[in-house]
Parts: sequence; structure tokens; C-alpha cells
Amino acid sequence: MGTFSLGALTSVPACLRPDLLAGTTREMLERGDLLDEVGVVEIDPAISDTAASQEAFGLERGMLANCVVVGGKREGSERLAACVVLFTTRADVNGTVRRYLDVRKASFLPTERAVALTGMEYGGITPIGLPPGWPVLVDRRVTERPAVVIGSGVRRSKILLPGALLARLPNVTVVDGLGTETVVNG
Repeated sequence: MGTFSLGALTSVPACLRPDLLAGTTREMLERGDLLDEVGVVEIDPAISDTAASQEAFGLERGMLANCVVVGGKREGSERLAACVVLFTTRADVNGTVRRYLDVRKASFLPTERAVALTGMEYGGITPIGLPPGWPVLVDRRVTERPAVVIGSGVRRSKILLPGALLARLPNVTVVDGLGTETVVNG
């Protein structure tokens, strides 16, 4: 298992290339005994952003998922969460996420802060290996994909895995309607 082909990407089981994973990502997959269920593929770091990967590897937009870090404050206390949505959608930060975090206003964390808090590289942030206790909200449509491309924690690779596997990760809540449809130009 762990071998997937999507577009021009063909993965190998992550157990064969753990060097392509961020340290915390590898550790979480090892703890969950998931290294053989997840695929990894090495890519050029210059094309790690989702849109660039989609174009470079001929992937359908619905095969890719983004992980974003959001936060808000309540009574002086910051509340953070990671959200995983399909590339065809945008996280409903000021609706679904705001209500989940129980804050007045939620927003995407600035890049530098998201990178510092996750210990992952920008363009590679993944829901696998986030700090302990962080809630991870995953749009149900992601979990329904037979295979999806996500970050690996580093820019030089991507993870390919069954969408349903994300629901099995620690601290994950599967949410209907977390992602709102985006308009695709052209």
C-alpha cells in the first residue's frame, strides 16, 4: 500500500522515504503505524504551492487539499486550529471556523507565525504532525476522496493518501461545509 498515482505523480510508501517528511510528520505517522498507508513523492520545492503543483503535475483541482492555520481570541486567550479543505474550496473562516473556535473573529495566521508555530515549511504545512492538542478541522469532501495530495511538512515533497485516513488522525473533527466553493476563472 502507500503507492498512488494521481496525474503525473506516483508515490512510494512513506516507509521507504521517511527522509521526505518533516520530522513531526514522520513521527506522527510512525506512532499511528501509518507509514505504509501513506505515499510520498519528491518534487521541486519551487512548485510546492498547491496551484503550481496542480499545473505542473496535471492534477485535477479536486485531488489537492490545502491545510491552513487559523486563529482567534476569546477573553484574551488565543484559540488556534488547522483546517483542511479541497483546493476547489476556501475555508469558511468567519463562519464555520469562527463558530467552532467560539471567537468573535477568526483569521488566517500570517505566514511567518504559521511556520513558527507548526515547525513546518511554508507551502508544505500538513495536518499530520501539528503540535499536540491542536484541533484539526477537515472538510468532509476531503475524507470522501479515494486519494488526495497534501503537504508533507517540507516543500520538497507531497503526501498522497486516502482522504478517509485524515479522519483517523488525532484531534481531527470532520466538518460538513468547512470549505466554501470558489469561483474558477477561465
